[in-house]
Amino acid sequence: MSFQHLDIPTLQAWLDEGREAALVDIRDPMSYAQGHIPGSRRLDNDSVGAFLGETPAERPVVVVCYHGHSSQQAAAWLAGQGLSEVYSLDGGFTEWQLRHPDRVEA
Repeated sequence: MSFQHLDIPTLQAWLDEGREAALVDIRDPMSYAQGHIPGSRRLDNDSVGAFLGETPAERPVVVVCYHGHSSQQAAAWLAGQGLSEVYSLDGGFTEWQLRHPDRVEA
């Protein structure tokens, strides 16, 4: 099972519709604290076990990094853990912040 790519406008539409998806941010703690997509949670090696334990396999998961590169490896790994619908956000948080400066939570 592999991951899919998700673009910023699609994620924006999902959030506007209230679509149930788990947003995970794999950036470092400082970057996450300075700003992240509302509703996202930081995911690292320490918290991934709990995340997998409480996330239904069928829930869409969107992985966010800085520019959409390292999120691809993380998304592929999560898909390999049995999650059925995993996305890597193209452009990452950097692109999101550029397009939606009003939709950033600190």
